[in-house]
Amino acid sequence: MRQLNSSAPDFDRELSALIAWDDVSDASVQAVVTRVLENIRSRGDSALLEYTNKFDRRNLQSAEDFVVTSEQIHAARGQVSPEFISALEGAAARIHDFHSRQLQTSWTYRDAAGNLLGQQVTPIARVGVYVPGGKATYPSSVLMNVIPAKVAGVQEIVMVTPAPDGELNPVVLAAASVAEVDTILSIGGAQAVAALAYGTQTVPAVDKIVGPGNSFVATAKKMLYGTVGMDMIAGPSEILVICDGLTNPDWIAMDLFSQAEHDEQAQSILICPDPDFLAKVEASIRRLLPQMERAPIIEASLKSRGAFIKVSNLDEAIAIANRIAPEHLELSVEDAESWLPKISNAGAIFLGRYTPEALGDYCAGPNHVLPTSTTARFSSPLGVYDFQKRSSIIGCSPEGAAELTSIASTLARGEGLIAHARSAEMRKEG
Repeated sequence: MRQLNSSAPDFDRELSALIAWDDVSDASVQAVVTRVLENIRSRGDSALLEYTNKFDRRNLQSAEDFVVTSEQIHAARGQVSPEFISALEGAAARIHDFHSRQLQTSWTYRDAAGNLLGQQVTPIARVGVYVPGGKATYPSSVLMNVIPAKVAGVQEIVMVTPAPDGELNPVVLAAASVAEVDTILSIGGAQAVAALAYGTQTVPAVDKIVGPGNSFVATAKKMLYGTVGMDMIAGPSEILVICDGLTNPDWIAMDLFSQAEHDEQAQSILICPDPDFLAKVEASIRRLLPQMERAPIIEASLKSRGAFIKVSNLDEAIAIANRIAPEHLELSVEDAESWLPKISNAGAIFLGRYTPEALGDYCAGPNHVLPTSTTARFSSPLGVYDFQKRSSIIGCSPEGAAELTSIASTLARGEGLIAHARSAEMRKEG
């Protein structure tokens, strides 16, 4: 891992280079995705069938074969151990409990003139959930994406997940069953995103798409934003640990591994004012890395994007963390809660030495779909509010309309919009 020092004259440049992340795709990926979107939009199921057979090495004869049946779901649950089902159900209960507290409700009030004002909150009607099937499968992501939508009152949830060589992952189907997904389709890639956005003869068009994917999926989501709603364009996973030097260094090394094992582009950063502790963590990394099942991925990630940052004190560490705006921020320090008011930019904050980021990934309750690539500066974790819409309510009494007309008419005429002014004035004139 590279070594940075906040007191070095070129630290700002080095930090900017460390956290820089290129766009989700290059020109060649965009060209492929553009063709896919055009074909799905114009040819529907026919194009979807061709792409699925080609990219997932399948031999489907009909688009109806995309639909995962209740028998397949039941069989998948039978392939999963009772302990795993119990863990899914336990996590689901905690996720539901947390997100139920985010539910927004409609509200109204009347002003002094008797005008009714307020906000009506309604759920999105239909949501598509993308579940990847690449280097790793994430049943936990099924829970995190589906349960907030269910809490929000979404009427229909359509999950898409690829089945390379015709193989559906049983733990993903089990998670979908626990989360009570309405429809599951065994399709993936940019073609699945396009099908959800445009709709085909078999795939219903949705109002919003959530869930991570590869560069082709991310590019499709970016290009289709506006046709449907999107959650976010996620970059590689990230963890930033701030430590005072008093935590077990093996714990910190493993916390860094927990993100590095996602893929080679994931980022793991440790900030500490104690150079001796940084050396201890480095020694832990060297000793523990050979024991990891995904050691080559972890090693590549730490080498390409990992870093130790030596700072003068914890206040400086917090300032750097706010600049990085990490997806996951661990405060592995004494009295961690006292530092919380100083954190302004982070997707999720893990307080204290006994709160590894991994607990948030699975079962703590808050969502693990978080902003990456410094976007925590302006965005938030996925939640119930992402599946609800707000409509403003305005209802004027005759007296209230007369009172508001003088203001509206003056402003409208000042903008040169005379029809606006006359529209209001006519109510006053009777």
